[in-house]
Amino acid sequence: MNAIQFLASQPWVERLGWTLVHFIWQGLLMAACYAAARRWMARSASSNARYLLACGALAAMVAAPLATWSAIGPPSTAAAGTAFAGRVLPLAATPTIAVAAWPIAARAGISQGWSAECLPWIVAAWLAGAMMFCLRLMGAGLAAARMQSTLVRPAPPEWQQALSRLGARIGLVRPVRLLVSSLAEVPSAAGWLRPVVLVPAGALAGLPAGHLEALLIHELAHIRRHDYLVNILESVAEALLFYHPAVWWVSGHIRAEREHCCDDIAASATGDALTYAHALVELESRRPAHAAVMAADGGSLADRIARLLGQSRPVSPTHSGWAAALSAILLAIAACGLFAQADSAPRFEVASIKLNTGDRSGMRVRVLPGGGLMSQNAPLQMLMQNAYTLQAFQIVGGPEWVQSEGYNIEAKGGDKSSSRAEVFLKLRSLLEDRFQLKYHRETREQPVYALTVAKNGPKLPPPKEGSCMAGDPTGPPRPAPGGRLSPPCGNIAVMGEPSGVRMQGGQVPMAELTRILAMVMGRPVIDKTGITEKFDLVLEFTPDEAVAGLRPQANVDAKPPVPAAADPDGLPHIFSAIQEQLGLKLESSKGPVEVLVIDHVERPSAN
Repeated sequence: MNAIQFLASQPWVERLGWTLVHFIWQGLLMAACYAAARRWMARSASSNARYLLACGALAAMVAAPLATWSAIGPPSTAAAGTAFAGRVLPLAATPTIAVAAWPIAARAGISQGWSAECLPWIVAAWLAGAMMFCLRLMGAGLAAARMQSTLVRPAPPEWQQALSRLGARIGLVRPVRLLVSSLAEVPSAAGWLRPVVLVPAGALAGLPAGHLEALLIHELAHIRRHDYLVNILESVAEALLFYHPAVWWVSGHIRAEREHCCDDIAASATGDALTYAHALVELESRRPAHAAVMAADGGSLADRIARLLGQSRPVSPTHSGWAAALSAILLAIAACGLFAQADSAPRFEVASIKLNTGDRSGMRVRVLPGGGLMSQNAPLQMLMQNAYTLQAFQIVGGPEWVQSEGYNIEAKGGDKSSSRAEVFLKLRSLLEDRFQLKYHRETREQPVYALTVAKNGPKLPPPKEGSCMAGDPTGPPRPAPGGRLSPPCGNIAVMGEPSGVRMQGGQVPMAELTRILAMVMGRPVIDKTGITEKFDLVLEFTPDEAVAGLRPQANVDAKPPVPAAADPDGLPHIFSAIQEQLGLKLESSKGPVEVLVIDHVERPSAN
């Protein structure tokens, strides 16, 4: 399995992918609001006010994906992996026919059409880019630490005393060391908990004392304002949201206004903006190679000098032009991603829906070759289970006929290459078009079962050769030696037999057992066993009112049933069977369950 296939199998990838896609329009909207506010306050506001505005805009951009991630919510435990796409039959009517449904590859939620294929690539690209920028940030931090400890020496005592005096002048009470560095190209501030100011080796003797003091005040202003820490947080935001040009645009404003704020402090402390401007002119006008170091020449030197002297300079259109172009492209991509799904929703070529008035003993839904689908006496609830990757207890609301009336459907796909997942996406469109189905999703507190290990430990034998049939995991069970139906490896078959119900599977993971138990019990089952190994499974029990999922109409809000006394000559009831045969235990509890609430539904329109 390659990286993309691995990502496609992870339930969090769809959630993260849509979070990244939604941030495209969210970031553009926030950038537009920030631009309007900045333009409104351009003339009257101070550089510090503009700096705070830019920081607020970047903070909002960081918060937006977190809010989106929270709003999308995690996939429900019961529906995250597979759905039920098989037959559900009253045991008394057809005691020898399988009643279990087989898993399909369709996903719940909004993953339709192109998004199911594109989202893993989007997440993979984001992970690669974010990792690259994080490594870059770590390298910058290591370089900054190296500059503080390599080829440095303490400054002469008189200059250390001058630094303390200059710090007190601007209200800085923290101790700051002054180091002479052979690596630093310009005066630079580094460190947050133990800040230092680095000056080039020739600066103390090569620059006039007044000019050097003005530059040192600029660096001390960075330390007083905690700009080193803010710069690190800003770089983290850039690393995580690197793909959006609006983030870099706002971040560029933060860096520019940060320098303006420190320039204003330096000019005010020296009492002569012209002297400070001369100091900047004498400073070599190039940024140091280490992004994590706050340097006195940050930003455009010419713009900073012109601003100090009260002169205006035209804004270069270079950066704003490419940022606007990239933003337009990203907005187009977001629009296509968000709104193209409705038009590209897969549909059957032709479909016939008839109310079942004949044999009502069996209910089934089956995928046909060529991308078609057939149902026999299937209630709308069962059809929705398949279409939306849900279990019966996750569908609430709607009239009584949603569970009681069965429908016979014959639908032609018109596409021989359609997968089972695509067929059930077509079924969604059919239900929404012909049944006028409208719904919403929400999380409700419902009865659940916790599956734990019994007192004497689990009784789950390791897989044996021949215990299951290798092949298509979404296919039906096939005859095995001995005459019984054998499911594909990793799956569990639930079969009605004259003596009761038999659950059988080979190479079964615990997630599959909890999935099938949830279907049988008619409520979610949460795995609390801690068992990670696969196992073979045979579970036989006598059905009673506890197995609500095997009854046509299950009330998930009912109180936990009390099992009837077992026939001493027959199979135990399911609670006892699980404990005696598997060494596990089901305990009743309550927990959050994601449900689909039917808001509106009608009997199907005529063919």
